[in-house]
Amino acid sequence: QVQLAESGGGSVEVGGSLRLSCAASGRTSSTFVMGWVRLRPGKEREFVAAISLNRNSTYYADSVKGRFTISRDNAEKKIYLQMSDVKPEDTAVYYCAAPSGYCSGYACYNWRLYQFWGQGTQVTVSS
Repeated sequence: QVQLAESGGGSVEVGGSLRLSCAASGRTSSTFVMGWVRLRPGKEREFVAAISLNRNSTYYADSVKGRFTISRDNAEKKIYLQMSDVKPEDTAVYYCAAPSGYCSGYACYNWRLYQFWGQGTQVTVSS
């Protein structure tokens, strides 16, 4: 099992920035990709971004491309989501998630394939 723990959520004004962190523990060798999935009020969960832990591959939803940046620190077993130029529609609970094993290409955008989940951290964007 892989345990994931998010931190860094909070309130931010429109146009501001916020950085989320996710620390992995347990059998971290079980996954080669980690990412972020969010749940907006009244919406279904949606993929935000993912990063390969052993390759130079990143994946972004169109809605955050150019504004959010995902990065990793393999030594610390952490990933980060730098959120910039945030909008009210970015208000959501952000979950750190990871598939068992590896995903590539289009599959990495499918959050339903992610088996390990954190508890989530709330991000609220106010105008």
